[in-house]
Amino acid sequence: MTKLKIDFVSDISCPWCVIGLKSLEQAIGRLDGAVSAELHFQPFELNPRMVPEGQDIGEHLSEKYGATPEQGAQTREMIRARGAELGFTFDMGARSRIYNTFDAHRLLHWAEQQGRQRELKMALFEAYFTKGDSPGDHAVLARVAGEVGLDAAAAAEVLASGAYAAEVREREQFYQQQGINSVPAIIINDRHLISGGQPPEVFEQALRQIAAESTEKFTSTEQ
Repeated sequence: MTKLKIDFVSDISCPWCVIGLKSLEQAIGRLDGAVSAELHFQPFELNPRMVPEGQDIGEHLSEKYGATPEQGAQTREMIRARGAELGFTFDMGARSRIYNTFDAHRLLHWAEQQGRQRELKMALFEAYFTKGDSPGDHAVLARVAGEVGLDAAAAAEVLASGAYAAEVREREQFYQQQGINSVPAIIINDRHLISGGQPPEVFEQALRQIAAESTEKFTSTEQ
């Protein structure tokens, strides 16, 4: 079995990050135990200066990307369909605003130390994209933490204290300095980059190739 370290750079408010994660996990499952994936979620904020109360999605997309309502509707339908193929429900009518996600990243940093980072990440995606909850709301974040087996009271303390702010900022800056300016960005073994919400087949092919190269190098070193 080949061990792969995977850093998944993403944001809670990024629908393509959900698609990328679900596709990646399907690809890992298709490898039939040929690889052991050590998955770490790294922070990235699509809208670091977003105000606490958030912004209307249509208004935000128009301001940031110049998207018309028709283009926005087409993109939302594409995202909904891709999610459905992967077993994830995007309820486009449930969410109407874009929120600041910095505190969610702080909580994810803490959750990694508790061994529940992946569970919290997926639950936060569902809270926002399926239920329309705000990932900037401390009550929502603490509740979701409790739902995945973390201590909700401890989560609330982390959020109220501002803990891990420096660590999250440091990681964000690190990946920006590495040239990561869009997400999802999937970095394997600190040297291979796969960008975007690729289909499972693309991830599977890449993982097989990287695993084969790693095995060859290991065998060559042993000889």
